[in-house]
Amino acid sequence: MWYFNSQTIKTPRAMVISDITHPKGIFRDSAMLTSLGIKPYREVTPDSRYYWNGEFTIDATGSEVVGTYAGTARDVDTLKENMLSKINSQVASKQGAIDWFWVRESKGGKAVPQAIKDYATTIYSEQATKEAEVDAMTTLDEIMAYENKPHTETRKVATYNEDGSFKEYDGTTTATREINMCTHFTANPTDEVDEAFVSLVAD
Repeated sequence: MWYFNSQTIKTPRAMVISDITHPKGIFRDSAMLTSLGIKPYREVTPDSRYYWNGEFTIDATGSEVVGTYAGTARDVDTLKENMLSKINSQVASKQGAIDWFWVRESKGGKAVPQAIKDYATTIYSEQATKEAEVDAMTTLDEIMAYENKPHTETRKVATYNEDGSFKEYDGTTTATREINMCTHFTANPTDEVDEAFVSLVAD
């Protein structure tokens, strides 16, 4: 986008400046735009997860014009309710995926494997911990930190044969990830093991 004469230009168009009509092709010529006083324009908005758009101001003093919306913080209690809802939704989804083990057992089939029972217990334990952590929050900063917690993930580096088939793992690589702790659970069923995964550690 561009900015000229207190107006925002979203798409290239013909411009009449000082009684001269310039074709929209001028927007491909940065030198021409500069000579005419047409500046690049961008907008800065607060994170909509945590802020409403507030007062809007424009800074046109530099080579680039920047429009900025001030952030008006969202209600902490409402955000906490949404966080608890996310946690409950995750638990319901995870438990729903393994309910069939108990259904099978109730119909005279195989008993629920101990690993699945342990997994279910861990899910509910993590749920209780997360709910307590959210309940204890009183500020927006705490909420933002919880939903965007930096972690370092280490994974094995896979190598492949000429035909594209897996050959072996050779060394490891690390990457930084921001994780929403409302939806991050450490336990997984035994049949969902990621062989390349090494570790995920909070920074």
